[in-house]
Amino acid sequence: MLKAKIFVQLKPSVLDPQGKAVSGTLSQLGFDTVQSTRISRYIEIVFAEDDPDILEPKVKEICDTLLANPNTEHYHFEIEKVEES
Repeated sequence: MLKAKIFVQLKPSVLDPQGKAVSGTLSQLGFDTVQSTRISRYIEIVFAEDDPDILEPKVKEICDTLLANPNTEHYHFEIEKVEES
């Protein structure tokens, strides 16, 4: 089995109101050295697949089709073997 670890982030040019709110709250809490915050998503998907070369285009298609908005977000992913217990 393989696991895809997918990271979806807003493009740098896109405003991040949630990140701005977190930065403001951190500042109010006394974390004065925080300059900015960006909020991202992390998704894990486990596949019944053992060949990363076959899985990579499938994960890309999943990201392009459902998980990331190409107008405002970019993504990257890692594929790793799942250790069975």
